[in-house]
Amino acid sequence: MSTPTQSPAPGSTATAAGATPGRWRLPRDITRTTYWLTVISLVTEIGIIVTGGAVRLTKSGLGCPTWPKCTPESLTNTPEMGIHGYIEFGNRTLTFVVGIAALAVLLWVWNLRRSHRGIFWMSVGMLACIPAQAVVGGITVLTGLNPWVVAMHFLVSSVMVCVASLLVNRVGVEWRHREALARGEGEQAPTAIVDGETSPLSRGMATTAFVTGWVVLYLGTVVTGTGPHGGDADAPRHDFDPLVVTRLHALPVYLMTAAALVLLVVVLRQQSSRLQRISAWSLVGVIAFQAIIGYTQHFTGLPIWLVLLHMLGTGLVVWAVTTAWDRQVSAYRARPARRHATTA
Repeated sequence: MSTPTQSPAPGSTATAAGATPGRWRLPRDITRTTYWLTVISLVTEIGIIVTGGAVRLTKSGLGCPTWPKCTPESLTNTPEMGIHGYIEFGNRTLTFVVGIAALAVLLWVWNLRRSHRGIFWMSVGMLACIPAQAVVGGITVLTGLNPWVVAMHFLVSSVMVCVASLLVNRVGVEWRHREALARGEGEQAPTAIVDGETSPLSRGMATTAFVTGWVVLYLGTVVTGTGPHGGDADAPRHDFDPLVVTRLHALPVYLMTAAALVLLVVVLRQQSSRLQRISAWSLVGVIAFQAIIGYTQHFTGLPIWLVLLHMLGTGLVVWAVTTAWDRQVSAYRARPARRHATTA
């Protein structure tokens, strides 16, 4: 515990957050730090998808040939294992970075576990999924990079990006609500994630984009499991026709794109909020980025750097479809924290 040299002033952020003057304690309300910690957690979740893709694309999937150790004798990689050992063990190490970010979010909402149960349990779930994901990664290695297990490893990471996006939205509306109240803007203080006009059409298109987005992600794992980048020269591959599965993957992409474009038009014609418009534009922009990369990599022989950008795009797609959907259908509203919550 550290003791500040000066107690916070009565109107300071620390007092507003429910901290006891003269002592460092976990916050008892949503703060600016809470919000940015959730953003950092989201970024790390997307980042681990990209680094996992780098492991596969550099044929380093079996750089550490066993699990949980890197070799039967060593917890870490050894110089004799070469660059592939460094890449694979480096990706395993980054899991701890993701875990630290998730743990920080959980600590910052610990005192809100009664007043903001949804936020608290989402934070618990985020942290709990990390060791579970590590186990799935271990099974991936132990099965010799079986493409079905690799797909599961990716999809679990995508679910974590989805949950992290929902958490950012909920903590964000709580933080903006408190900031507005502190400025004396009680009537204008945002209180809900859905902070503008919606309609059956906008909600339906957002839901369609969200559902088809997940179909796209799943079929994308089938395309990946059929393609040449298996993570190791001897990794098993699906015995599907690459052209057929690629075309099958493209069908829900067209549906998602159409839903996103209709959503954007409707949002721009309605009395939508700034954040609703941003989410719709972001969805269309991310889909356009991903489509350009996807078609380019397909017609240029799947160069590694383009495939890696496509992996980044998958994380962004999950974030974009989740956020656009959440800002149209969410029933979440900001609520005050309980001032008598137990301090950790």
